[in-house]
Amino acid sequence: MDVPAGLGGPSQLVLTASVARRYYLDNRSKTELAQEFRISRFKVARLLEAARSSGLVRIDIGWAGVIDVELSVLLQERFCLQHSVVIDVPEGNDAELRRQLGTAAAELLEEIVTTEDVLGLAWARSVSAMTGALRRMAATPVVQLTGALSHPDIEDSSIELVREVAQISGGPAYLFYAPLVVPDAATANALRRQPEVVRAFSQFDSVTKAVVGVGRWAPGQSTVFDATEGKERRQLARDGIVADVSGILLHADGSAVETRLTERMIGINAAQMRAIPQVIAIVYGAVKAPAVLAALRSGAVKSLVTHTSMARAMLAAG
Repeated sequence: MDVPAGLGGPSQLVLTASVARRYYLDNRSKTELAQEFRISRFKVARLLEAARSSGLVRIDIGWAGVIDVELSVLLQERFCLQHSVVIDVPEGNDAELRRQLGTAAAELLEEIVTTEDVLGLAWARSVSAMTGALRRMAATPVVQLTGALSHPDIEDSSIELVREVAQISGGPAYLFYAPLVVPDAATANALRRQPEVVRAFSQFDSVTKAVVGVGRWAPGQSTVFDATEGKERRQLARDGIVADVSGILLHADGSAVETRLTERMIGINAAQMRAIPQVIAIVYGAVKAPAVLAALRSGAVKSLVTHTSMARAMLAAG
């Protein structure tokens, strides 16, 4: 007879299996089992340990829904995340993937936002998808963190996102009409002095939770990259820029870089972003994994909503 190592002979095997069944399936306590089988509590504990170490008892933690619980936990532990949600859905269609991620992020936001919070939103396609899936939220102020982007395939902007979420929450909306990137620093400084911009910027230090996207400094991978000219893009790449978070430019080690482009942007700065207690990034596309790692190293992003291939790429690289 093939008895697993550590379980003794057949009698010990049956005793161990009986104790394990009563404990794990019938929810009997160790004291009750000691009395039932006329053995000590110490022996009950040893039998249960032997049942697990030998493989007689196997415990699987899983969930049949779209959330990959195991990868979510691994990602959270590896990168010390406050929140980690990894969804397991078919990939290949970015629009559908964004929709699924947006739904997961909306459910997370509905769960964790309270009336004590101030919510900040920065424009990203994934954040737009989350806004479209949001159905309810605690009454909380909503703050626009970045100016609007003008791009042919952008149907909404940070202004619309803030307004829509504020309507859902019933809280005040702090928004402003200004682009994210302007032609020169003088124009940016003038816009920052506008009353509605000053009003929104004055709320940055009060933001307790924020939702952002992460861009990789490459064509089609960052709306900020796509909004700049070719010469400037190439120079920033040579300077080591690999990622942007809400207009904040990052090196691979997570350090934020002040550039001439930074001077021309209207939005939250790196220090203000790092000071927000919970910043959730909705990220997709495994090719962006190095950019997401840079965002985590920056100290700004503290939670992730993503998908399986991105999670695996980050675990492999990180």
